[in-house]
Amino acid sequence: MKKFSLAGVLCVSLFLRGYAQEGRSVLPFNDGWSFRKGALTTDKNQPDTGWTNVTVPHTWNNKDMQEGKDFYAGEACYRKVFAVDPQWKGKRLFLRFEGVGAVAGLYVNNRLIGEHKGSYSAFCYEITHSVKYGEENTFVVKANNSAREDVLPINHFLFGIFGGIYRPVSLIVTNDINITTTDYASPGIYIRQSNVSAQKAAIHVTAKIENKQLHHKDIVVQTVIKDRQGRPVAVQRKNVQVSPQGINIIRQDLQVDRPHLWNGRKDPYLYSLTTTVMADGKMLDAVTQPLGIRRFEVVPGKGFFLNGQPYAMHGVTRHQEWQDYGNALSNTQHKADLDLIKEIGATTIRFAHYQQAEYLYSQCDSMGFVIWAEIPFVNKASGKEGDNAKQQLTELIRQNFNHPAIYVWGLHNEVYAKTPDEHVAVLTRQLNDLAKTEDPDRYTTAVSGYGEMDRPANLAADIQGMNRYYGWYEGKIEDIEGWVKGLEQKYPDYKLMLTEYGADGNINQHTDSLSTGFDPVSGQFFPETYQTATHVKQWAVIEQHPYIAASYLWNTFEFAVPMWNRGGVNARNLKGLITYDRQQKKDAFFWYKANWNPEPMIYIAERRNNVRKQAKVQVEVFSNMENVTVSVNNGKPLTARQGANKRDFLFENIILRPGANTITATGVQQGKILTDTITWQLQVSE
Repeated sequence: MKKFSLAGVLCVSLFLRGYAQEGRSVLPFNDGWSFRKGALTTDKNQPDTGWTNVTVPHTWNNKDMQEGKDFYAGEACYRKVFAVDPQWKGKRLFLRFEGVGAVAGLYVNNRLIGEHKGSYSAFCYEITHSVKYGEENTFVVKANNSAREDVLPINHFLFGIFGGIYRPVSLIVTNDINITTTDYASPGIYIRQSNVSAQKAAIHVTAKIENKQLHHKDIVVQTVIKDRQGRPVAVQRKNVQVSPQGINIIRQDLQVDRPHLWNGRKDPYLYSLTTTVMADGKMLDAVTQPLGIRRFEVVPGKGFFLNGQPYAMHGVTRHQEWQDYGNALSNTQHKADLDLIKEIGATTIRFAHYQQAEYLYSQCDSMGFVIWAEIPFVNKASGKEGDNAKQQLTELIRQNFNHPAIYVWGLHNEVYAKTPDEHVAVLTRQLNDLAKTEDPDRYTTAVSGYGEMDRPANLAADIQGMNRYYGWYEGKIEDIEGWVKGLEQKYPDYKLMLTEYGADGNINQHTDSLSTGFDPVSGQFFPETYQTATHVKQWAVIEQHPYIAASYLWNTFEFAVPMWNRGGVNARNLKGLITYDRQQKKDAFFWYKANWNPEPMIYIAERRNNVRKQAKVQVEVFSNMENVTVSVNNGKPLTARQGANKRDFLFENIILRPGANTITATGVQQGKILTDTITWQLQVSE
């Protein structure tokens, strides 16, 4: 290995030294936009007013969609005037939008360049022949976030479709021979891997190269894999002749000996892979992608395996929005969400119910989260969305093909057919075939809101996902155990994942008992106490059943649902373990942290339920420490009985005194002492 590395470094260094660095430029195109709601003015006699200056990312629903049903859904326009560098004449120019909600039309100097349908995937259009070089050019984006039957998602019911250019925009400048940018806005190179072991791994790279010169051209295509220190570990060079007709598909095979494997949260080791196009002493283009060498496997009845070893899939879900920002988030905000997910101790994330930011997927590669990516075929079908579903699935796969963190493509969530011959079942089979054709190496999944394995629309995928809200939308909290045991017995060789579970919880609402006298669909009382109990009891069951290969609690964060009015907060899904503004973590957050994050911690539950009417109370503590006690008003330390599992400590028959009571929990582990203190007020009725 050392001998190869030294030789490889010398070879690559000498080879590249003679090639000028004249590849592509990727320039931010986010400043200088103006915005207004409504259509463009076509009547020259009407004043063109109402424009305001904005910076992308931008959404016009950052406030109103969080307040209720009366949000603005319709057309709006963005305009930017930009002087195109005259030195770019002879180059190729592209505009790449990472996300526009939801149907977008791009115009350059009043010429329609293209229309893109779908809020969550990127799109890229060539503008080489539509701009005026050395002059100012006017770029207009018409965006419309009205729900449409032919564009996924077809309604605003489970979450709002925010309008706007809410993700970054880039201007890409390339030479006239380049790695494609317009193959569904993909990187233009696709990395597959096979025969992965600790001894070696085979890496297969496909590059799509365009030649816009008049004649065939002899070029060199080189692919280099480098380790974290920038040292080449594998190199492949190929002399090829590229045609000016069509697209040139170049395949290269490399081998990495004794690879440092990507091992999830434990060791998310990344190589880099760069494919370079060279000719006539010049570097014409280059694309670099992450390479995490790994092997995923789901084994029925035994769980999830990473590189041949069992891997605990402690899962959460995430929507891409913040209070007062909507979905127009900065990378700093995306990273803050991932840091909170890391704190809770999660190892896997379901990004629901749509393709999310490219930065987010890249961060998951480097942070080691195993992730689930899906399209927004969710909640309801119209019969008219088939073409768009296939388009969005193709975009999802091609744009994110090279992210090592992704292990599964999600085809749909809670859309149904009564028979295998109906629209949703047929479309799901078509989507599965498309996914397997695009990417034979990853799993596919379809998600049902029912607890039955043989739903007609769901068995077309590799993995059956089920959303189960026992104790909330149906049955009792404890029913989850009977459900999973029944499936284990009847379908022992099926792959199953629990893809949503939980309950709403309003941090300002509490109860001293687990009364279920509330309506989860239209009620206004969703006590946090009940949410906590749901997660405590159900996780204790889930962890005992490896038949559930992965579980995903719903949801890490509260989010806006403009069509709802439930739980005492209008337009809000309150199932999140963290509040919409990211300021408060609910009790259930700390329950999972005690179970999933090995860092010592101790936490007293129900701290917000701090006004008590009864003197006799129970104190519940979540901790991963060995010796946990509680004292009240500096009294004698009390010992606990085990609750749902060994992380759940129950201290019973504690008597409060009138007025303020100080409760302190103490945990000891290997000489380390941690405490948590809260105050409960006993309110004595006169």
